[in-house]
Amino acid sequence: MPNFPRGTALITGGSSGIGALYADRLARRGYDLILVARSQDALARISKDIASSTGRIVKIVRADLGQRHDLLKIEGILRSDPSITMLVNNAGVGAVEPLLMSDVEAMERMIAINVTALTRLVYAVAPSFVAREHGTIVNMASALGVAPEVLNGVYGATKAFVIALTFSLQKELAEKNIRIQAVLPGAVETPFWEASGGSLDRLPDQIVMKAEDAVDAALAGLDMGELITLPSVPDIGDWNAYEAARQKLMPNLSRNVPARSLPVAGAGVLISRTTTNKRDQRCPTAIS
Repeated sequence: MPNFPRGTALITGGSSGIGALYADRLARRGYDLILVARSQDALARISKDIASSTGRIVKIVRADLGQRHDLLKIEGILRSDPSITMLVNNAGVGAVEPLLMSDVEAMERMIAINVTALTRLVYAVAPSFVAREHGTIVNMASALGVAPEVLNGVYGATKAFVIALTFSLQKELAEKNIRIQAVLPGAVETPFWEASGGSLDRLPDQIVMKAEDAVDAALAGLDMGELITLPSVPDIGDWNAYEAARQKLMPNLSRNVPARSLPVAGAGVLISRTTTNKRDQRCPTAIS
């Protein structure tokens, strides 16, 4: 794409992995950058490399989004800097252990970063984008947001939240010329996996994507105007069928009478354990 000024992209988790690749790709597209991460040294290295290779302005802000005073600092930047035209909500914490083996304090921190921080940053930047009638919000979700039973359920739940928020943002902001996207990668070859307590060495090669490919696919999806981008799914018809089924279900989610009489009080729709188990057997061994 042509290299002309596009404003500034603020990228959380921008010092390594997917965040650093977004930084490189967006700088080459003409964006200046504000990179946010916890490691000052890593931020300094990546900013120097990108600035020297692209000629773009790269600012860095050391912040731990799990700490309220740091989060408020980034919110202040998003509210006050009129050059910001894109927010990439990439920072996140993962987990692979099941509920009974997970530390609840670690789960609470994961929720704070994956859900609370992401939400507050959206709230900080959206009014400015709406006022200028221009802006892009990219939320990094996960394939586990639609398959939470595969690995740690709290992690999957945080990513399901991101997907739901993205749908809502699209409904509220699309007509105001704001681009919205959620990216749902599967397992990606980055340090994130090991930091989550897993090991890529244990996964089949055929389900692990290179980070460069995941980011390039996500940006291609953004260019095409996709609301939901699933880099690993070869047939977009599969997602379209999933979404069509959701839309078909929606009008019947709230009615004034039960769908049918049941012998005991409960939901009008039952999911059998047998069906669930069969579905589980078809799932990949792990995705993130």
